[in-house]
Amino acid sequence: MNIGSLGIHTPRRDYAGAVGGVAGIPVKRLFRRQDCLAMNAQIYLCMLLAMASLLLLAWWRNGAITAPYPQLAGFTALVMWPVYQLTGVFQQSRGRIQCLLQLTKAWGLTLGFILTLGFVTKSSESFSRLVLVGWALLAYSLQVICYLTTLKLLQRFHLHYGEPIRTAIVGSQALAHHLARSFDDNPWLPDRIIGVIDNSVKGRDSWDGSLSPWLGYTRDLEQLVQQHGIRRVYIALPLSCSDMIESIYDRLVDKNVDIIWAPDIFSLRLLNHGVSEVAGVPLLSLSESPMAREGQVLAKSLLDTLVASFALLLLSPLMIAVALGVKLTSPGPVFFRQQRHGWDGRVIEVIKFRSMYMHREDGDSVTQASRNDKRVTPIGRFLRRSSIDELPQLFNVLGGSMSLVGPRPHALQHNEYYASLIKPYMIRHRIKPGITGLAQVNGCRGETESVDKMKHRVDYDIDYINRWSLWLDITILVKTPFTLLSKDIY
Repeated sequence: MNIGSLGIHTPRRDYAGAVGGVAGIPVKRLFRRQDCLAMNAQIYLCMLLAMASLLLLAWWRNGAITAPYPQLAGFTALVMWPVYQLTGVFQQSRGRIQCLLQLTKAWGLTLGFILTLGFVTKSSESFSRLVLVGWALLAYSLQVICYLTTLKLLQRFHLHYGEPIRTAIVGSQALAHHLARSFDDNPWLPDRIIGVIDNSVKGRDSWDGSLSPWLGYTRDLEQLVQQHGIRRVYIALPLSCSDMIESIYDRLVDKNVDIIWAPDIFSLRLLNHGVSEVAGVPLLSLSESPMAREGQVLAKSLLDTLVASFALLLLSPLMIAVALGVKLTSPGPVFFRQQRHGWDGRVIEVIKFRSMYMHREDGDSVTQASRNDKRVTPIGRFLRRSSIDELPQLFNVLGGSMSLVGPRPHALQHNEYYASLIKPYMIRHRIKPGITGLAQVNGCRGETESVDKMKHRVDYDIDYINRWSLWLDITILVKTPFTLLSKDIY
C-alpha cells in the first residue's frame, strides 16, 4: 500500500496531542507527473521574468546592457532554481494564499543570498542601486502575475481535461472527517469523494450535513465499490483496527481499486514526522530530528557561524563595557557557567554574564530568579531584562554546542524536574539549543513558576522542531530584538 501518496495538512488542534506548524503538520506527498511538470514550468517562467526584467531595467537606466547585468541575470537563475524547488513554491496541494507567501519567501531568500554575496565580494558597487531596487519590485510583481495567470490556466485544464478519480473513505473518526473536508476544499487533488463507508454505531447520522454522503457499512464494501464505480479507497482507521484494515485490503485487492491507508497516528506526540522508503518498504517516521540530513546541519551551521561572527564584531564594545560593569559592581567572576542539556541530551557548558551575587545553592537544586530577587545585582537586573546577559553564548554558537535559534537550554536539575511532569519534555533536545527561539519571540521568557507555563513553552519548542527551516530561523532572529525589553523578565 502506498501510504505516502496522500498529502495531509492537519490543523494543529484537530487531533489530541498532535503538534504541528501554524499551517499544519506536513506529511510528504508524492506528486503526479503532470503536477511536477506544471510546478517546474512555473519556476522556469519566473526565472525568465526575473532575468528579463533585470536586463530591461539596465537598458532603461544606461541606454545599453553593460557587462555585469547579464552575469547577474544568469547567476540569479542559478540561485532561483534550487531555492524555489526547496521551498516548494508552486506545489499544487497548497492554497493560493499559501503559494503567494511561499513565492514571497523564495524571492526574498534569493535576493538575500545575492545581496549578501555582493556585499562580501564588493561586487555590488558595479550595479545601479535604482536598477536593483526597481528590479526587486518589478520581478516580484511579474512573478505574482505569472503565478495567478498560470494557476487560472491550469485550473481550466483540470476542469476540462482532468479525469477525476472516484474515491471513497472508510472510517468514522476525526481523521476520516478531516480527509473528506480536505478533498472537498482542494481542487488540485485528482480524488473526488463519492462518499464515506462508515461502520460506526452512529453510521449515517455522523455524516449528516457533510459534503460527503454516507454510502453504507463495510459489510457491503464490494457491492458499494461496484455500484458507485469507485477506483480508490482511503482507509482512515486507527491502529487498533488492524484486523479490519487487513480484512478490507483482502476484500479489495482483486477489485482493481487503489487501496491507501491513512493511519490515525495523531494521538501520538509527533516530531518532524514523514514518509520514506527503503528497499521497497514504506517507513513512517514518528519522531525524527530535522537535523538528520547532513545538508540541513551544514546550512544551519553556516547561518550560525556567519551571524554569530558578525554579531561578536558588532557587539564587542558593548560586551567589553558590560564585562567591566559586572566586575566593578560586585565581587566574583565576569562570566557565569552552568551545565545544561544540549543536542540529543549531551551535557554542555553555557556561558552568561554573571547577573547575581555569588551565593551557594542548597543541595543540588537550582532556584529560578523571581521578581525582586535579592540575589540579582543592580546591573544584573538590566542585563536580565534586556537579555544582554545571554550575549556570551555567541561563543557557544561558534564552538558548535549551541545555535542562534532553538529551544532554550535549561539547567540539568530543571530538566529532571519537568521531565517527570511533562511527558514529551525531553523531545525538545532533538535539535541544538538556541540563544533565542520560537517560544521566546511569542512571549515565553523568564521564570516558569507553574508547570502550565513550561508546558506552553515546550509546545512552542516542539512546534519549532516540526516546522524548522532557515527562513523560520531568520524570521525569529529578526523578531527577537523587538521582544527583549519586557516588563515580565527579571
